[in-house]
Amino acid sequence: MHAGFLWAFSSLQASPGADAHYRRRRDRGDWHAGAQRNLLNRLLGQLFHCLQNRVLFDENHAFTSSVTSSIPTAA
Repeated sequence: MHAGFLWAFSSLQASPGADAHYRRRRDRGDWHAGAQRNLLNRLLGQLFHCLQNRVLFDENHAFTSSVTSSIPTAA
């Protein structure tokens, strides 16, 4: 489990989509550990998808809703 939290924590620096997902969870009221656990669950789901379908990880596809929802829109 510790390795998973390290994976989620390091993804905040390397992945804009993961960072946006984490920030969105924090904005909704999750504490750090809860937001990080939610991110880890999302990453594990993406890993499972990639292994099941024999596809490479694609940042743009994996965090499409996270990236687009964190971009402010003009009113």
